[in-house]
Amino acid sequence: MLDQFTYIFVIGTFFAFLDAFNNGANDVANAWATSVSSRSVTYRQAMVLGTVFEIVGAIAVGARTADTIKNGIIPNSAFRGDAGVQMLAFTCALAGASSWVMWCTRHSAHVSSTYSLISAVAGVGVATVGAKQVQWGWNNGKGLGAIFAGLLMAPSIAAAFGATIFMLIKVIVHLRKNPAPWAVWSAPMFFLISGTICTLSVVYKGSPKLGLNKKPAWYIASVTLGTGFGLCLFSALFFVPYLHAKIIKKDYTLKPWMVIYGPLLFSRPAPPDAEVAKVPDYAVVQHQEFEETPEASAHGSVNESNTEVNEKNLVKNEVKQLTYKELVEQAEERMNSRLRKKRGPLGWAMRTLHENPMGDGKIYELANMKIALKRIPAILVAGALYGVNYDIHAAQTGVEGTPDGARMKRVYDNATKYPNETEHTFSFIQIITACTASFAHGANDIGNAVGPWAVIYAAWTTGDAQAAKAPVPIWQIAVVAIVLCLGLALYGYNIMRVMGNKITYHSPSRGCSMEMGAAITVLLFSQYSLPVSTSMCITGATVGVGLCNGTLKAVNFQRVSLLVISWIATIPVAGTLAGVIMGIVLNAPHFAT
Repeated sequence: MLDQFTYIFVIGTFFAFLDAFNNGANDVANAWATSVSSRSVTYRQAMVLGTVFEIVGAIAVGARTADTIKNGIIPNSAFRGDAGVQMLAFTCALAGASSWVMWCTRHSAHVSSTYSLISAVAGVGVATVGAKQVQWGWNNGKGLGAIFAGLLMAPSIAAAFGATIFMLIKVIVHLRKNPAPWAVWSAPMFFLISGTICTLSVVYKGSPKLGLNKKPAWYIASVTLGTGFGLCLFSALFFVPYLHAKIIKKDYTLKPWMVIYGPLLFSRPAPPDAEVAKVPDYAVVQHQEFEETPEASAHGSVNESNTEVNEKNLVKNEVKQLTYKELVEQAEERMNSRLRKKRGPLGWAMRTLHENPMGDGKIYELANMKIALKRIPAILVAGALYGVNYDIHAAQTGVEGTPDGARMKRVYDNATKYPNETEHTFSFIQIITACTASFAHGANDIGNAVGPWAVIYAAWTTGDAQAAKAPVPIWQIAVVAIVLCLGLALYGYNIMRVMGNKITYHSPSRGCSMEMGAAITVLLFSQYSLPVSTSMCITGATVGVGLCNGTLKAVNFQRVSLLVISWIATIPVAGTLAGVIMGIVLNAPHFAT
């Protein structure tokens, strides 16, 4: 039979993986939501790039030690040297934090996994040693008082930085009569800014193992400015000629690999019929249109009679009479119907679930048991592939005839749309900032995800309570990093469909401003050892850039208010959940064997 330590270890491992999964579905997904919303990358590209940089950052330069007592919220003496109590404490903290974050993710309410875990540890501390032993004050920036302050300060400061950077872009590029040349020739300067900020992010937030943040000031300045100016020079030699040929000359025959030609592209002649630059369409539409049937495309374009117009108006009026719930379900069904038309495993799974609904009665009815046997494989396949094929942009638009649709229409109507040629220039910068954010998150925040599990594992294998700092084996970091990336791939769409265009209108120039504004804020807070959530910073920067449209109507404050409420609720809810679980288990009757 398994002893009680092993039982706690198994349960703690489950909740540790669940917490890491939620971390990926929340924090990592939120880091890439801006790039996906701006159409700089697709959801699949974001998953690939996010996975690569998260894992590389975690394994290559990630922290090799983790705080056993998260942020010093409770003293190490709370465990009285008892490994069982220590394992139980972290298991209960993980259970409370992961349960709350999972519920929030399911309902598309973004919360910080790190803040949830800190709050859960505080709740466990109250249940274990009493409220007097918990650090409620500032505690050198590590107490709960500092956490409360960060909830208010970080998003506001990020909003200011994001707005400042975007206004710089507006003045230099967007407000010009012919903005395309300005976007091309000013690109090295913006690469310099992004390169410098991204390098500082790695130095101060993503290099625990390398110890770059402990180097002298002159060394840090040399590395940072050297990288920034190096990227600036590289973009001037290769990127500017490529953009000049593609955007100014409108050379539609240009291939991406031709960027290696560098200055030679200035003398490359464009085709005589080059009239429009071949760049992606970054426009975000409010409503997704129905796909035309072959019959409609064959006959509808010839002549649309008054009868057809009246029939369409009648259908439109009938749709508006549907209830809010029915309209939302109708929009979701349109998305699912497109997935059912796909070939491959996902299409098969979606068709199987659609064609085999559960019948009347309980699951133990023979007919329902037969149906369930057909549905279970399809549920597993759909669960693994649904997020990869989810249409983030369709989900970020409003549903016509609903309050949400009205809010989104107002937001989109009050946002200035800039030419695709100028936006295309900033899409490359945005990819750099997003990749750096993933690298820094994997290098630094992996300790938040793996720390509790490392403590539980060490206490289980040694039978002794761990010290204030515990070593983390590389294999544990790798396992947690993989689980974290699975959360991004399988469940991250729940956050991405809300973050981004559900708050304000996105575009590459706006997106890179948001990401750089958030990065600067994280750096500022890191210098004063203040706990901060990158996700909260990117949300604040999103609002700040949205306000640069010149009107409050360009920001969906209803959605922002819900996010702020979820942030504030995290501390009491996660803390109470973990504390109650700890109190019940710790004080339950024990029976001798």
